[in-house]
Amino acid sequence: MTGYWLVKSEPDAFSWDQQVANRVEPWTGVRNHMAKNNLKAMSKGDLAFFYHSNVGKQIVGIVEVAREAYPDPTAESGDWVCVDMKAVRPLPKPVTLVDIKADPSLADMALVRQSRLSVMPVSKPHWDKLCRMGGWKI
Repeated sequence: MTGYWLVKSEPDAFSWDQQVANRVEPWTGVRNHMAKNNLKAMSKGDLAFFYHSNVGKQIVGIVEVAREAYPDPTAESGDWVCVDMKAVRPLPKPVTLVDIKADPSLADMALVRQSRLSVMPVSKPHWDKLCRMGGWKI
């Protein structure tokens, strides 16, 4: 069964365009224990929204977990992990945080409730709704 997630990246540090150009990229640098646990819970084939944080604040694309959690090579110490993400497709229409917050059916989404979390699960109903909002026919 496919799992659904949202991963955040600051576009001036690592953007959707860079993800597409690199095709498969390790999702490194996560230094929050709850986000780390979410990375560990990902399975190969799970899908995730690629969200530009800080600048843009919008879902811009979809990535797929290409490799499950392994030790993060950028960590100097600790048991931090990363996963490899593969670009799947851009959303035809980016879905902004403003749009997400304006929709009452998305009010309990982690992106709204725990806005600082960089890796978070997305329920199937929320996934479907956000795909429709972004113009992707699922």
